[in-house]
Amino acid sequence: MAHRPPASVRPSESARSTALVHALLPLVRAEAAAEAPGAGTEPGDLEQAAWVRLLERPAAEPWPGDTARWVRDVVRAEARRARRTAARELPYRYEPAAGPESDPERAALRTDRRQTLRAAVGRTPGRCPLVLTAMLSPEDLTYREIAGELGMSQGSLGPLRSRCLGCLRRMLAAGVAAPELGGKER
Repeated sequence: MAHRPPASVRPSESARSTALVHALLPLVRAEAAAEAPGAGTEPGDLEQAAWVRLLERPAAEPWPGDTARWVRDVVRAEARRARRTAARELPYRYEPAAGPESDPERAALRTDRRQTLRAAVGRTPGRCPLVLTAMLSPEDLTYREIAGELGMSQGSLGPLRSRCLGCLRRMLAAGVAAPELGGKER
């Protein structure tokens, strides 16, 4: 089957391109769809590369006798080029996949929880903000160090910590403000 471009292809460059696209579109599409699986590429990518090659052809160059064969050869040449390119490409083997800790949504939620906790610690009554801030310290202080820092006995730190954590737990669970200043929370 010999496809010949219409006679209207020759008058101007834009008319030539438009007529060429309309005349050869079904053939280029069919050839690209047939060659794409073997080339390991998308049919649309192969079709686009073939159109670039077809439209880069000099205007003064005469059309080949068998246009269908010429289009097939161009599409197959582009498929070979795509296979060669794919064979040279190397996957990123040494780049580790992003873990759950690098997930932006989780990081935002972690930051939000941390800010909520710190804000609630600041609203706890009495000496609780000092005790809980010391407990949450990244330095991982011992009871003896915390008691010395707060100027209290080590034996009274445990019960105070328990009351403060209970108050904090209720505040966070209810999502309410701390009791009034001087109010009791047990």
